[in-house]
Amino acid sequence: MIDKDMYGPWAVVAGGSEGVGACFAHRLAEAGINLVLIARKPGPLEQTADEARAKGVEVRTLALDLLDSGALNSIRAVSDGLDVGLLIFNAGANTYGHEFVGGDLGRAQGVIDLNVTSQLALTHHFGTLMKERRRGGIMLVGSLAGYMGQARLSVYSAVKAFSRVFTEGLWLELRPYGVHVTELVLGVTRTPAMERAGLRMDLPGLNVAESDDVAREGLEHLADGPVWVAGGNLATAEQRSAVRHRAEQILDAGEASRRLLPSD
Repeated sequence: MIDKDMYGPWAVVAGGSEGVGACFAHRLAEAGINLVLIARKPGPLEQTADEARAKGVEVRTLALDLLDSGALNSIRAVSDGLDVGLLIFNAGANTYGHEFVGGDLGRAQGVIDLNVTSQLALTHHFGTLMKERRRGGIMLVGSLAGYMGQARLSVYSAVKAFSRVFTEGLWLELRPYGVHVTELVLGVTRTPAMERAGLRMDLPGLNVAESDDVAREGLEHLADGPVWVAGGNLATAEQRSAVRHRAEQILDAGEASRRLLPSD
């Protein structure tokens, strides 16, 4: 059970409407932690909020695109005055999968803005408050994609690598103040977004994690930062971290990624 005294009484979950984000919300509600849930789609957002309220906690919702210029001000409007002990940034999806050269530079910039700029803004704001209160937790949800460059995912892979290295530095900075910082690295995970994308989850030998399992694992290991690789993917992350033979590894991983994607 997550420590309410350490990570409560309020948690902010960006990307908290469905999939892993909704599972975070449910588990936190079961621990008695009140929630501020942020997501773009109001329908799934309100459904998750109602399910969390049924567990006896208070829930505030904000239907918001984190790419909006006033996103942080909108978040502060619903969270200022609350004693926030946990930030989960689960909003870093790949919004544009395309070859970089010849692709739309503006859409590639959107991937950077969501996964880097928005993440930094929320982490800076809530991290400052947690440093002052001298306890709390920050979880940034990362991806195995950040361990190796991939065709059509070059920008996404790069921003996920940024997130992991940033988390390591932040972990060092906030550790003396009792604030736990962890990047939760996910591999292929069964979520509504992945199902809508048509990813082939039935490939032989593919390691597919369930949303609730990785949410549980992440919360259980929030204090074990700076990086926790979930879903049985540690060996893959270690392999992809090797410096030697990068070309061969990237080619092999690229072929595996191609098979995972739906056929044109």
